Amino acid sequence: MSSWLLDGVWNAAEVRDEHRSRAIGPNLDHTEWREIRVPGHWADIEPPLTTNGPLTYRTTVNADPTPDGQRRWLKFDGISYQADVWLDGAYLGDTEGYFAPHVFDVTDLWRLSDTHVVAVEVHCPPTEPGPRRAITGVLQDPSGPSTPNPGGIWRSVHLVDTGPIRIDAMRVLCQDATTERAHLRMHARLDSNRSCAADVQTTVDGRVVAENRITIAAGHNDVAWRIDIPAPELWWPRDLGDQNLVDIEVVVSVDDTVSDTAHRRTGLREVAWDDWTCSINGERIFLKGANLMPIDVLLGRADDEYTRRLMNDAVELGLDMLRVHGHIASTAVYESADELGLLLMQDFPLQGVQRRQVRQAALNQASQMVDLLGHHPSVISWWAHDEPFAKPADGSVDQVQTLGLAGRARELATRVQRAVRDQAPTWNRSVLDPIIKRAIEDADPTRRCVAHSGVLPHLPLLNGTDAHLYIGWTDGPISLLPRESARFPNLFRFVSEFGAPAVSRSPAVNESLTAGRWPDADWNTFAERTGTERWQYEQSTHPHLFLDADAWVEQTEQHQSDVISAWISHLRRIAYTPTGGFCVRALNDHTADSGWGVIDINGNRRPAFAALRSACQPVVITIDALPATTTASGQVSVAVHVASDLRHDIEGAAVDVDITGSQLIQNQRFVGTIEADASSYIGTITTIAPADGNIEITATLITDYGTSTAKTTSVVI
Repeated sequence: MSSWLLDGVWNAAEVRDEHRSRAIGPNLDHTEWREIRVPGHWADIEPPLTTNGPLTYRTTVNADPTPDGQRRWLKFDGISYQADVWLDGAYLGDTEGYFAPHVFDVTDLWRLSDTHVVAVEVHCPPTEPGPRRAITGVLQDPSGPSTPNPGGIWRSVHLVDTGPIRIDAMRVLCQDATTERAHLRMHARLDSNRSCAADVQTTVDGRVVAENRITIAAGHNDVAWRIDIPAPELWWPRDLGDQNLVDIEVVVSVDDTVSDTAHRRTGLREVAWDDWTCSINGERIFLKGANLMPIDVLLGRADDEYTRRLMNDAVELGLDMLRVHGHIASTAVYESADELGLLLMQDFPLQGVQRRQVRQAALNQASQMVDLLGHHPSVISWWAHDEPFAKPADGSVDQVQTLGLAGRARELATRVQRAVRDQAPTWNRSVLDPIIKRAIEDADPTRRCVAHSGVLPHLPLLNGTDAHLYIGWTDGPISLLPRESARFPNLFRFVSEFGAPAVSRSPAVNESLTAGRWPDADWNTFAERTGTERWQYEQSTHPHLFLDADAWVEQTEQHQSDVISAWISHLRRIAYTPTGGFCVRALNDHTADSGWGVIDINGNRRPAFAALRSACQPVVITIDALPATTTASGQVSVAVHVASDLRHDIEGAAVDVDITGSQLIQNQRFVGTIEADASSYIGTITTIAPADGNIEITATLITDYGTSTAKTTSVVI
């Protein structure tokens, strides 16, 4: 099969009604148009566009005519978000969806001339209002900073020759796998220009495992078959085994001549879920994860080398899993995850409250997502809709903020509003989300799909989904965490967002903070740039408590570290009872001004990086937090636990506990067995608080896998 890459410098112009008909024709002199790089986003154009598009792209292509018996295709790997495509003034069709490839048959048109003009009118409506924001490829976080328009031909463009039958799509899914046998479900959509007989051959690592002769009709044909692989080498997560990968190739032939081929690299493994506890190949795993935000707010600018470095950072942190949050990432993310043994939870890029018009586009793109990513063994689940109730359309949350409520009262009012709102049925939750979930599960019955993310338990079953909880940020102080998890265990089955932001050190944010005499600052600009507001910091790091902005920013970084450490320590303590895993709010920042990631937009590690790495060690010790203040001469009791991800017990482990205070020194040692893949209760420490000063309790565990220390302090009054 032959192919040509059409990337490079194209010409572009903003669409005007008076020249739309001429812009698509073959005879227009477009040398006066501005030059634009393909692939790329129009947000990168200099000078910038004066509007949000649409934009017409044009390029001239010279290629030999299509050989007899061959078909020629014009393929776009990615256009954001909608487009109309012409060749020599003839309309080829339209596209919708940013992550899936779009292909047009240009065989007959190409035979008319040696020189051709490709014209593409690209539309990417503004992100507000309407549902387009959910599927344009840019993460639109309702609580985050604004993002530029991602419109453009952002992936490569090709000319491809095939025989009479082209493999339009191929899906490879691993149904189940054991050391004795693996079972693959295969599906292909074949596009034929005539009715004929075809031979379909399937190979695994070059070995033929299936040969089928089928009858093909003109047009699209859906073909499904299954293959068994005896004695497979299984693919495992990074801490459980090797990442063995196999190459699957499907060859379609007509009259003993190869017409088209398709290749997928996959791993043989079996995924199972028990409520919110995941098992891979029968091995239960407590999922320690983080949300992977877009590497760049404009996906086409993502660098593969930087992407792979970020994936290696996740391994260094001790994470088992990443949730690809709100977008379809670059190919490098999925290939790296397969090779490194990092599990992935994949969001369908649907965010925020949606309108009814989005349904058909979402259904089409749901199956395209499975075609694109289903063969990756690292992908263990799909998520249909992320947090569809972030902000009500009537602006009632804003109304709460104007009632004169401040601090804790405002937080409680907002939380009550959300809890009440989640009880009522909505078109998003009751209609759209189940439809998309069914579409994904029809395309991929081998994985779990969560209909909607971040929904609180609601009537009639009082059963929610994963939780987005911000104790330590806007949901109250971090000291509430043990009490809340005991009172509402359903909320802690899987916590997919938690943490606190560190204020970004970007020049724009720094400028807003130094606009006045501290603590006066340009807080409106700060909110626009960061997506966070001053009142949200007042409960933990009140600006009035710091002499200057630098000291305040440094303290927000420390608070981010403390919140992440406290959350993970507690969730690992209650592993499997009920928590099946967690995701820190963000591994990386997706804009320069965002501060949620433990890694900023330039790849620099925040202090929270070390805190996250320490909390995710294979074996960690945890200790109950002392209250902020302790009564003098009162009795103090704290429990000590050790959480282990190892697959074997640790015999004869020793834990040393040191209690210090004013005229108080107490030491205690525990010796015993740390259970495999469990949280083990070590013992309870009881002491009498001193008459004044502070009391500090430190627990230390030393094993062959490293040292783990937990510390808690209280002021004696």
